[in-house]
Amino acid sequence: MAAEEQAGSMIFEPMKQFTLKSLFGGDIHWYTPTNATLWMALAVLAIIGLLILGTRKRAIVPSRTQSVAELAYGFVHSMVEDVAGKEGLKYFPYIMTLFIFIVFSNFLGLIPMSFSTTSQIAVTVVLALLVFVSVTLLGFYLHGMKFLGLFWVSAAPLPLRPVLAIIEVISYFVRPVSHSIRLAGNVMAGHAVIEVFATFAGAILIAPLAMVGIIAMFGMDVLVAFIQAYVFTILTCVYLKDALHPSH
Repeated sequence: MAAEEQAGSMIFEPMKQFTLKSLFGGDIHWYTPTNATLWMALAVLAIIGLLILGTRKRAIVPSRTQSVAELAYGFVHSMVEDVAGKEGLKYFPYIMTLFIFIVFSNFLGLIPMSFSTTSQIAVTVVLALLVFVSVTLLGFYLHGMKFLGLFWVSAAPLPLRPVLAIIEVISYFVRPVSHSIRLAGNVMAGHAVIEVFATFAGAILIAPLAMVGIIAMFGMDVLVAFIQAYVFTILTCVYLKDALHPSH
């Protein structure tokens, strides 16, 4: 009986933490408030607290909150200018919104008993499709049919250009897939590994090693939370640059 109880205690379901749940019970429909809805709302409130309430005084000697907000602003502003050029600064508010939302969602997901919204492929797909559709429409709006020059590698030998054009088209339409899966997959993987280590922490013999693993993976997740937001944002800047300057 004791052996069965010990075996039962070692059963773990690392993917259960990513299950969507209705806040008020019952079935989930498109309009149902869920745990994902709650934590996205908390991320928005945290962003408002940092960027609006934290900078309302605009002191010459900034407070800690104002300093963090200014650092985030300057970081994304430099990224957009360096990758997309000065023309890309026109679209800075949208890119800043993406970056700060993903950062806060990632870090809030590290709180024990929280829910990581960026681990949901439905969330990251919407973010990626918004970028994909926006930059595609922008490219055609600015350049018309000349935007198709993005797929024609004029520097390559003529016989290879049709083949490269097909490859470029395929890679272009794969962008939202890789853009979304990269973010959701990395966030989900880190949380799942921590859950596995936490399960083994209940075993006396391997508890010390499990605790070391939890601490190490949590530290790694902190880095991943920022790095994945950075990667998503800088890829957005690259796609924006293609829309502004489509010719090879």
